[in-house]
Amino acid sequence: LCAILVAGAAIPLALSCLLRLRMLEHGAGLVLIPLVAAFMSDTMALFGGMLFGKTKLAPVVSPKKTREGAVSGLVGGMVGMVLYRIIFFLCTEVPLHIGWCVLLGLVGAVLGQLGDLSFSCVKRQYGIKDYGRLLPGHGGVLDRFDSVIFAAPVIWMIVNAVALY
Repeated sequence: LCAILVAGAAIPLALSCLLRLRMLEHGAGLVLIPLVAAFMSDTMALFGGMLFGKTKLAPVVSPKKTREGAVSGLVGGMVGMVLYRIIFFLCTEVPLHIGWCVLLGLVGAVLGQLGDLSFSCVKRQYGIKDYGRLLPGHGGVLDRFDSVIFAAPVIWMIVNAVALY
C-alpha cells in the first residue's frame, strides 16, 4: 500500500519537471534534455552491453545488464547531449554551453540508469516482467520512462540553477 501511494505521488511529480522545463525560455527545446540524456544512455547501454558486455552489473536485479553497457550508457548520454546542443543551436540560434551539456548528459545518464535499476528491483520484488504491453519490445510505457522519472527532476534543478546560454 505504501509503495502504491509513493509511486502515485512520486512518478507524476517527477514527470511534472518536464512541464516545468517546457515553461522556461526556449522550453520547447529544453524539455528534450532529460529525454535525450536518458534515451541515448539506454540505447548506448544496450548496444555497448551487446558488443562488449562481459561483467554483470547487478545480476540479481537485472541479469542482462553489464558494467560495460553501463559505461557505454554514460558515454551515450554525454554524446547525445553534444548532438542535442548542435540541433538546439540550428533551431534556435542559441549556443548552449558545451560543458553544461556534457554534464547534463552525464547526470541524465547516471540517474537514468539508477531509475532503470530501481524499477527493475520493484519488478523483481513483485514478479513482474514488463509494466505493460502498449509498446511491444519495450516492456511498456513505464519501462521506457523509468530513466526519465529519475533524471527529469535533477536536470530541471540544474537548468534552473545555471546559465546554459
